[in-house]
Amino acid sequence: MDNPLLQDALAQQETVLRTFVDADGRISQMPAKRVKRLALLDHVAGSFEVGRKYTEKEVTAVLKRIHHDHAALRRYLVDEGFLTRDHGIYWRSGGTVDL
Repeated sequence: MDNPLLQDALAQQETVLRTFVDADGRISQMPAKRVKRLALLDHVAGSFEVGRKYTEKEVTAVLKRIHHDHAALRRYLVDEGFLTRDHGIYWRSGGTVDL
């Protein structure tokens, strides 16, 4: 992993998830600090399969289950490189992967 900010984020991911994700797995609040937001986004990126392409409708359906502002969450995922978008098709392009 060559992103030092993401490394810092992952080091505190457990605490971030306890703070910002409720018992139902929904984000209760988006962290203001970027490093905490990256930790949360990495977790959310795990909702998408590596190598699979998604329509915008499919991405929206996944994100609606996670956060009330699914459009902002989608923008964060794309802007931070966890998802890539091209002509309405999305795919996972970043984050950690459990092996």
